[in-house]
Amino acid sequence: MVQLLVHGVGDNVAVVVSDIKRGDVVKGLNMESGDEFEIESNADIPFGHKIALVDFNVDDTVIKYDNDIGRVVAEIKKGDHVHVHNVKTKRW
Repeated sequence: MVQLLVHGVGDNVAVVVSDIKRGDVVKGLNMESGDEFEIESNADIPFGHKIALVDFNVDDTVIKYDNDIGRVVAEIKKGDHVHVHNVKTKRW
């Protein structure tokens, strides 16, 4: 069962489409390429939130739907929950 969706070819995060638990190895689908992949979650992540597909450093850019959605403000590892605690908008 697919539990993560990637919407753009350049995305570095995926959207969680069912609640996942820390330690779960979940299946993802890139909707552009059709490629499937697996990733281990480092945290409980609720439906609709994002999971990191790569390691991020502070000031890196998060890409979703092939668009810049924000700046990393705390180190993020592949499999971490990506949300307001570690990403901020670049608008203000």
